[in-house]
Amino acid sequence: MAEKLLEIKNLKQHFSTPKGTVKAVDGITFDIYKGETLGLVGESGCGKSTTGRTIIRLYEATSGEVLFKGKNVHGKKSAKDLLEFNRKMQMIFQDPYASLNPRMTVADIVAEGIDIHGLAKTKQERLARVHELLKLVGLNEEHANRYPHEFSGGQRQRIGIARALAVEPEFIIADEPISALDVSIQAQVVNLMKDLQKERGLTYLFIAHDLSMVKYISDRIGVMYFGKLVELAAAEELYENPLHPYTQSLLSAIPLPDPDYERTRVRKTYDPSVHKLKDGEQMELREVKPGHFVMCSEEEFAAYQSK
Repeated sequence: MAEKLLEIKNLKQHFSTPKGTVKAVDGITFDIYKGETLGLVGESGCGKSTTGRTIIRLYEATSGEVLFKGKNVHGKKSAKDLLEFNRKMQMIFQDPYASLNPRMTVADIVAEGIDIHGLAKTKQERLARVHELLKLVGLNEEHANRYPHEFSGGQRQRIGIARALAVEPEFIIADEPISALDVSIQAQVVNLMKDLQKERGLTYLFIAHDLSMVKYISDRIGVMYFGKLVELAAAEELYENPLHPYTQSLLSAIPLPDPDYERTRVRKTYDPSVHKLKDGEQMELREVKPGHFVMCSEEEFAAYQSK
């Protein structure tokens, strides 16, 4: 049995607005195992990016637990504990243009974590580590003295990956890391991430809305809808046997390079009102079959099990 690296228990992230409370993340529970990639998908505004940012403490959780290697991520921490946590968990951001400081050279951007954590004893060692990281992500030593505006979007995202790897983390949250890139560059970045995972034993939470790319990189996939996790299963299982109507709706929207299929493709729409609950009954994430969880009522649960 693989080791649980991260445990999310009934996590909630609510924001107060002039119009009331926004339940961006509303009681989700899942685990991430060491060495795997868990894909998190859903439409814009469903709470997937907020989930990633809450896990890494960019937002303090409203309630619930985030356990990393058995230790609670949230709550009061000493400066030493926070520093250690920040080293073990890193994030690759969605926008490779906005996430790099335009006034810093690539060397200083990549070495920022090295400096904070004191991972290089001399300037020479620091520069050698930067050069090694740049090579690792497919860039050259000469790039170290340049500034972000001199690079393409794909190259900037590689710099962001190098920055995340600089402190030798165990777990990386990739928040839509390819959505701002050209399609031709997306596959290069995803392949790079897969190669780095094998070489360094990394664990990923890969947040995206491109379902075909998520299937390619993920071992398991979770589907979010309005702050809730509605389905969670192995990647192949989810695509071959989607059970929740919202998951079916998402998958029906994926275009294929087949004119005959596209002419006859039926787009499914999701209507939340189809879930009818009896008095006192609640929707829960239930294990329909080993490893395949669906948000459903007791009646739906029985129907899913019979399929």
